[in-house]
Amino acid sequence: EEIVEYIRTMPLYPMPEAFGLHDNCNITCAQNEAMKLLTGMQSMVAAGGGGEGGKSADDVMDETAASVQERLPHPYPLDECEERFPTLYEESMNTVVKQECLRYNKLVWAMDKSLKDFRKAIKGLIVMTADLEECGKSMFVNDVPEMWSKKGPLSLKPLSSWFLDIIARCQFFQSWFDLGRTPPVHWISGIFFPQAFFTGAMQNFARKYGEEIDLLSYGQKIMSEITDPKRELPRPPEDGVYTYGVFLEGARWDRGTQQLEESKPKELFTELPTFLFMPVRNRVPTPSDYRCPCYKVLSRRGTLLTTGHSTNFVLYLEMPTDQEVSKWIKAGV
Repeated sequence: EEIVEYIRTMPLYPMPEAFGLHDNCNITCAQNEAMKLLTGMQSMVAAGGGGEGGKSADDVMDETAASVQERLPHPYPLDECEERFPTLYEESMNTVVKQECLRYNKLVWAMDKSLKDFRKAIKGLIVMTADLEECGKSMFVNDVPEMWSKKGPLSLKPLSSWFLDIIARCQFFQSWFDLGRTPPVHWISGIFFPQAFFTGAMQNFARKYGEEIDLLSYGQKIMSEITDPKRELPRPPEDGVYTYGVFLEGARWDRGTQQLEESKPKELFTELPTFLFMPVRNRVPTPSDYRCPCYKVLSRRGTLLTTGHSTNFVLYLEMPTDQEVSKWIKAGV
């Protein structure tokens, strides 16, 4: 009985510290539970007519489709893209930008066709197919239609945020297209397939210096002094690439101490400074650095592609720390 009584004195829900996690994970758990509950409630909303003076489901879906259609980015002219970025042995980034433009074109084409067909079908001008019906239901509850998510980049966002993200990504590549050459600094979050981007930068270095690419790996410099990379970095580095747009979960980067520190209360994510990725031959990583896994989205899981790359994991970021690496591993940084 003493053992039972002792167990009863323990908290029903153990605190995060018991597992080496930060207090903020309570907020993340509560947010995830609330989101699941709201998503379930939303999925049960009847797609019937609206009440007196209200809009019907058809009206809401048509308005949503019209709003997306009006702001849909224009496809990139691939023939002109080929002229501006010819396939060159010494510039692999030309191939990267052409592949990215083609991927976003496929998404824009699919969205444009499905939106036009859906708006015709909802008016009774053409047959409402099962795919179009599912597309409409997804738009009604602010989900990304499956026919779009299959063509688009990996994302966990609802439709409204996802579409704004697609617009921002297309604007980034439009600026790259307008520039006519590789930009000085790259928004890594906007790249559909960042593994190809890093491979392209590595190939440029290997071909420039006649190195074996299998012996190269990225050395990383965290540029804490840079606050506005697009303004402060007008020229690309001599070798390697500048990137920005990476966020940290479970810890934060201290620009003063130049190392990982505990997260601040109620601060779930922090943006990392600009990185300089520099290929180095036979590089030996610093054992005391935390090898922080970098993913495209928060789910931290993916499938292996035929290219040998993950659909989610990108690479490891080597973060200096004055604490045991196991601390950050347990914290899930």
